[in-house]
Amino acid sequence: MKIHATTVLCVRHRGKVAMGSDGQVTLDRTVMKHGARKIRRLYRDSILAGFAGGAADGFALFTRFEAKLEEYHGNLERAAVELARDWRTDRALRRLEALLLVASDKRSFLLSGTGDLIEPDDGFVAVGSGGPCALAAARALARRTELGAREITEEALKIAGEIDIFTNDRIVVEEL
Repeated sequence: MKIHATTVLCVRHRGKVAMGSDGQVTLDRTVMKHGARKIRRLYRDSILAGFAGGAADGFALFTRFEAKLEEYHGNLERAAVELARDWRTDRALRRLEALLLVASDKRSFLLSGTGDLIEPDDGFVAVGSGGPCALAAARALARRTELGAREITEEALKIAGEIDIFTNDRIVVEEL
């Protein structure tokens, strides 16, 4: 699934995890909104979640994932596995066009409607049209600077916004 609409980045670095996104919402080739919020804190502010893709689909996934977190008492891995399973097998959910990043203080995952549940090896993961740019910038910043997770996330998203036309500079970052 190729998502043209945003950039969401999750960085795990030096004992912290940060997730950030830009705020641009596009409809075809038109910018409809500049300050959308595509990341949230869930389950007693202990889990971060962000989406790339259709806004309605992303919000539907937030709701489903939050219900799974409640059902499994905040167990991120179990909630992610169950959502990925439902997403892959449920006829209505399968039509959702979005990708979801989720993270706790210990683990991070990318979820998709094809049943993907991917935990990055290095603690860095990104989705959206500017995802590869942000991911490359974040990895370079982590290797060559003394910046923390939040600062790396902010700077990498700024760089992605300079390159990807579907990513703007209205950045929101949450950190655990």
